[in-house]
Amino acid sequence: MSWSSNSECPEMENNLQYHIRCAKGDINENVLLPGDPGRCDEIANTWDEKKFIAFNREFKTFSGTYSNIKLSVCSTGIGGSSTAIAIEELANLGAKNFIRVGTCGAIQQNITCGDLIICSGAVRYDGASSDYVDIAYPAVADYKIVSALVQACEQLNYKYHVGISCSTATFHTGQSRKGFNNFSQSWHASKIQDMQKAGVLNFEMEAATVLTLAGIYGLKAGAIFTVVADRNNNKFECSGVDKSINAANLAFKIFSQVNF
Repeated sequence: MSWSSNSECPEMENNLQYHIRCAKGDINENVLLPGDPGRCDEIANTWDEKKFIAFNREFKTFSGTYSNIKLSVCSTGIGGSSTAIAIEELANLGAKNFIRVGTCGAIQQNITCGDLIICSGAVRYDGASSDYVDIAYPAVADYKIVSALVQACEQLNYKYHVGISCSTATFHTGQSRKGFNNFSQSWHASKIQDMQKAGVLNFEMEAATVLTLAGIYGLKAGAIFTVVADRNNNKFECSGVDKSINAANLAFKIFSQVNF
């Protein structure tokens, strides 16, 4: 494929976004943001109607309807850098409201594998949001989306927790795991304890980017995670992702239909 554009904001023909390969009319205002492209299929399969839009690099996109609410889903890949690209290009196409649907590792004693965490804000160790705005700027979830996620979990009778997440730039040393050949630095070992003392609930990798960009661009965003890692008991159990998907779908229905 051969094409040309300006380097400031590269776009292909007909407003087609360079990375996500979506154009005007492809994306609805409400967008779910999983990291894993495979999870896009899981999400779209729960809708009443779905249409495959594009799959390029880590970005896989569907649009459709759920209970008469128009939704889109676009995977972000792992980490803040690719997440920022997705949000930039989705916003260019008219997306206004975002819910990150992910997995995480819990660090508080009262949270176990299979629980859900609704993110009210995030510690900005994501490595991407600091390229946008001073690190003192808060990564805060939109209160209407948080409320809708809480109502969804209540209606679905899911066990959930609401609080602060820590978004990290790496999965290993950034979350107090050992690197290759047991590599670590002295400050890696204390990170979990420091976050626990500050009341942080979990580690993940994208929420701070989503919330920061939404804040500075006047968009609305929130996040919900299924706990797959219990860092206190050294347990990893990859199940229950369907619960965060169901809650996010229902939350967008509540968000779209209820005047807060």
